[in-house]
Amino acid sequence: MAAPVTETHMERSIRHRAPPLLTDLYQFTMAYAYWRAGRHQEPAVFELFFRDNPFGGGFSLFAGLHDCLLFLRSFCLTQADVDFLQSVLPPDTDPAFFQFLRGLDCSGVAVRSVPEGTAVFARVPLMEVAGPLAVVQLLETSLLCLVNYASLVCSNAARFRLAAGPRRKLLEMGLRRAQGPDGGLTASRYTHIGGFDLTSNVQAGFLFGIPVSGTMAHSYVTSFSSLEEVSPQTLAPVNGDLDPVDFISLSKGWLRRVCELLGAEPNKLHEGELAAFLTYAIAYPHNFLPVIDSYSVSCSGLLNFCAVALALCELGYSPRGVRLDSGDLCRQSVDVRRGFKLCGNHFNISTFHSMIIVGTNNISEESMTALNKMENEIDVVGVGTHLVTCTRQPSLGCVYKLVEVRGTPRMKFTEDPKKSTVPGRKAVYRLVDPEGHPFLDLMCLEVEPAPEAGRPLSCYPLGRDDTSLTVTPAQVSCLRQEVFTKGQVTHPLCSAAECRAKVQSSLQTLHPRHIRLQEPESYTVALSEKLHNLVTELRTGSCNNSNFLSAN
Repeated sequence: MAAPVTETHMERSIRHRAPPLLTDLYQFTMAYAYWRAGRHQEPAVFELFFRDNPFGGGFSLFAGLHDCLLFLRSFCLTQADVDFLQSVLPPDTDPAFFQFLRGLDCSGVAVRSVPEGTAVFARVPLMEVAGPLAVVQLLETSLLCLVNYASLVCSNAARFRLAAGPRRKLLEMGLRRAQGPDGGLTASRYTHIGGFDLTSNVQAGFLFGIPVSGTMAHSYVTSFSSLEEVSPQTLAPVNGDLDPVDFISLSKGWLRRVCELLGAEPNKLHEGELAAFLTYAIAYPHNFLPVIDSYSVSCSGLLNFCAVALALCELGYSPRGVRLDSGDLCRQSVDVRRGFKLCGNHFNISTFHSMIIVGTNNISEESMTALNKMENEIDVVGVGTHLVTCTRQPSLGCVYKLVEVRGTPRMKFTEDPKKSTVPGRKAVYRLVDPEGHPFLDLMCLEVEPAPEAGRPLSCYPLGRDDTSLTVTPAQVSCLRQEVFTKGQVTHPLCSAAECRAKVQSSLQTLHPRHIRLQEPESYTVALSEKLHNLVTELRTGSCNNSNFLSAN
């Protein structure tokens, strides 16, 4: 077994994938303007959130916090970084600013966050980042980059998991279709957290401890044309006490019996396919799971597989199953299972009753849902393109907005109400009904007392104008936890396996109406009375201030 990957490896990986210069230039131009104005050390607070639940669904999952914390812990600009910035910023930039940049780190930054792997909803702040104004401004693009895709692909994986149901295993196999190497690696990590069981990505297995799976492609099968290419031609029995046997002859004997049993025509068998199966079985007798649709599943692939698998069983091995990658996967899987059962019963070999069938063929969420409504025998579904590229929605649209400077609430006003922000430092609470289902997330001013279980409270749901709502929670939980302060991670970093467990636990608490894939019911996010009053006050003040020129 390989040695476990340490946190040092992970931090190096983050430093390599998300260095301080992986940001937008305007972050540095703003930092310089703050510095010139003497405002760079002013205490400021930003919040990271998204405005709409992805994929037309009722929820999202918060992911990427682990990477954000490692990024913050190692944040500093090297001399090479500063030299490059000096070459791209205007030539009249004060040289002293670059000395300021050279000494920057996150020792003055504090982060409060929703726990990674939590089911979250639109407009609820996922992270609060507080610290010196210039520093927390510089962090914006990098934090958004680390959270946006991770949360999106994790949410997509959870939807696939819901569509597949609990019985089937899910294999992520999207590396070749991902948006670059980092996109592929990020997808493998966060689709596992979102509910996938396996990955084909070897580097993800190394870094994150995700179970890795994979056997052969069609190219391996089609590279063979005759039995003369099989080498070596012998295989020793499992017990090792007997001499190796002629595996080709053994398999050909079984092939005749299989053709008779299944009523197949031997002249339609593809010799190259049989040679490929034989060679692979000799190389991996304990892990024999070939793709069987390179030519014809019913006329060649299934028959050749069963013959080689029966030969393996005779020698004491346990073949694992087959992969289907084209055509009508449901119908073919039923035919394959029927063939397995006939062989298992007729030849009295129990292994044939436990072999798995893997289905991989451009699977989407819709086809996964349809698969569950049709008769099929697929045990494992492999998903690539539609999973890692999030074809239904390419971006979550997380934003990072200023909510406080020098202790004073700040609010963005816009003609589009959805793009306005909620001012001030906040506490965020999740209210739970008597059945244990969350029904409302409440944003309050940080100085307000927490809501109490069993006590009615008045709030203002977002998106419902100024209509108030009175609710009585059976339970109340705080969604925020301190995760980073004074340059140090203050909350234990979760492994991929721990985050995965958190996702499933969080989703299981949600009411089915909020997690159904089609036409989910909207989850309520609301403001406390005091926070609603602050928003109203700032809006009114903004309208008055907009007329100051004409008033003067």
